[in-house]
Amino acid sequence: MPLSHITTASGLLALDWAVLAAYFALIVISGIWLSRNKQRSTDDYFKGSSKLPSWAVAVSIVATSLSAATFLGVPESSYTGDLTYISTNLGMILAALVIAFLFIPVFYRHNVGSIYQLLAHRYGPGASKAASAAFLLGRLLASGARLYLIAIPLTLILYGTETELSLTAVGTSVAVVTAVGILYTLIGGITSVIWTDVVQYCVLVGAGIAAVVLVVSRLDVPMVEVYDTLVVGSDGASKLRFINTGLDPKLPFTLGTALIGFTVLGIGSYGTDQDLAQRMLTCKNARAGSRSVITGILLGIPTVAVFLLVGLALWIYYQHSEFLDRQPTQSASDDSRKTFLVFIMSEMPAGMTGLMIAGLFAAGLSSVNSAMNAMSAAFINDFYRPAFPDRPPGHYVHAGRIGVVLFGSLLGMFALLCVVWQQADREHQESSELLNFALGVMAFAYAGLVPVFLTAILTRRGTTLSIVLALISGFALTGLMQPAAYPDWVHSQHTGVQGLFSDLLSLHFTWRLCIAAGISFAIAAWPSGAKQDA
Repeated sequence: MPLSHITTASGLLALDWAVLAAYFALIVISGIWLSRNKQRSTDDYFKGSSKLPSWAVAVSIVATSLSAATFLGVPESSYTGDLTYISTNLGMILAALVIAFLFIPVFYRHNVGSIYQLLAHRYGPGASKAASAAFLLGRLLASGARLYLIAIPLTLILYGTETELSLTAVGTSVAVVTAVGILYTLIGGITSVIWTDVVQYCVLVGAGIAAVVLVVSRLDVPMVEVYDTLVVGSDGASKLRFINTGLDPKLPFTLGTALIGFTVLGIGSYGTDQDLAQRMLTCKNARAGSRSVITGILLGIPTVAVFLLVGLALWIYYQHSEFLDRQPTQSASDDSRKTFLVFIMSEMPAGMTGLMIAGLFAAGLSSVNSAMNAMSAAFINDFYRPAFPDRPPGHYVHAGRIGVVLFGSLLGMFALLCVVWQQADREHQESSELLNFALGVMAFAYAGLVPVFLTAILTRRGTTLSIVLALISGFALTGLMQPAAYPDWVHSQHTGVQGLFSDLLSLHFTWRLCIAAGISFAIAAWPSGAKQDA
């Protein structure tokens, strides 16, 4: 019997497993080959000796920033809504310009191994350690959430698309992904991560394009009829809307959130987060680093567009199956998080399902692996090396690898907490999509880090104490504005002070991020007397 007809216990055909095996073999072989030059110092292991080409860094930036939230969350966004998520790139472009012309030149001028070492030049080691600790905690939350997102489809693959996403079921998948991520990251440091990100990006985009082509190939009506249906959309709301000019601050992807909220989020993601900023430090100079971040964000636009098209294709496939040459094998799940996975597992031909799952793992592992590497880099440069100076270079490389194992394990633990966390969010928020959940978790650290770096780079104000207080305030304020932290009766209030607080909790997370960051900036920049200009 041919491979295309052999079904395994998981529901995958043998040919799908062969495709997955080929994908993992490609990743392992490329990682080993790229790491054939021994890492003799932390500069080799964490910065690639600053010799990597800007185009490869740009692709790695895209691959890392997208994650499994893109593969599953972006199609979910257009499946349940429209194309307005694409407008958030307006803010990301503005953020890229700020980072390219303000942040990166300063990082290179001070030759930092961790971007938080910049704060030591301005305010002393206490500020640097506090910012690094904020990053470690924030990245633990954000990347733990991403690890949770990649565990969802693995759970459905292992247990079937009808299984409930319980803590027990998802926990098994989290353990598997965590182990694979740790082993992969240990192979060759940042050089291996960046080059294999290039491979994984190609797999990721190829999978998205393949899904759109498959749906189009099964249409039995002219494309103009499909277009007209998308224009009408659901209940008269067009599925093809790119810009939402509405003023409701509760909505996720309005023009206001794109130009303001996502600009702040972008500065946080690309300029104050060691995970992504570390990549820009692997280029040969500041100009190449700046070019890499601008190119990466621009490359992200068509990439996101591909997965928004996937969501529209799925909407046509399941909500207007009369357009198809045959009916779907399985109806769409009531849980929108599962829609794309149901399509992959039930509608794809032999081999194509394996390619899709490979794309999913490419999206998830590229972000999780880089987080482990970045967290270890920040810990070694900001905490371990100052505490144990004058050790041989190889000692710090070995310590960095131990750090990868430690932080990878912590990411797995937090991913388990996310199972409970998102369930609480789904009970209290109208918008509980995977995409909003993954992005919202990132706000914890950025609410303090963004104002701290802006204070350090743009002003002569601030002290160690004000920087530490600003970081604590950003984290605490973001936590206090989490809807899941309060019982139902708080959300049900509509008048008086309690009503105002209920309205605050219902704001889209980007506005809550801006509020927390604004207060933290005032705290950071209140006193004058920084040690020196950056």
